[in-house]
Amino acid sequence: MYQAVGSPGSRVSRVLWMLEELGAPYEFVKVGLRSPEMYALNPSGKSPALVDGDVVVTDSAAICVYLADKHPEKAMGAAPGCAGRAEMDGWMHFAQSELEAPLWNKLRHRFLLPKDVRVDVGPAAAHDFAGEVGTLERRLGDKEFALGNRFSAVDVLLGDMGAWARAGKFKIESDKVNAYFDRVLSRPTRIRAEAKGAK
Repeated sequence: MYQAVGSPGSRVSRVLWMLEELGAPYEFVKVGLRSPEMYALNPSGKSPALVDGDVVVTDSAAICVYLADKHPEKAMGAAPGCAGRAEMDGWMHFAQSELEAPLWNKLRHRFLLPKDVRVDVGPAAAHDFAGEVGTLERRLGDKEFALGNRFSAVDVLLGDMGAWARAGKFKIESDKVNAYFDRVLSRPTRIRAEAKGAK
């Protein structure tokens, strides 16, 4: 049985969603940020972490890719071959390095950094996020999901970021992107993961 380790409200939500999509048995182990238990799994003390027997995987994107690779029968990973892996990796890097960066920057300056180093990054974050929404719209094109007509680990990451953006009142001025977020966030697996992660 997998152990998904992290604190409610963190990126562990992506791991829970991924596990629900796979139908894999798991336990949600609630551990505080930078707690001794979290440092034992991740040198940064950050969550989430996935424990799979003797294997510990950190970083939400890496965990989702690992789980997709462990369960190829669910077709949530890369298409076979180098080109398929490159396509998925490109999406994952875009999601974390570009789409999520403004969300994370705003959150850090609002709540996480020491008060004496916080600045108002709201306008810059909104500007950057709007640009990446445009990129996401172009990348999606006419596809139902990131990798085409099948839901994948990429959609777990992007969908979770969409929920974060909406909760943070970031404007998403793209009908196509909003429809995509509605489509992925309405999945029963996401709803189940949210319920388990909020407890």
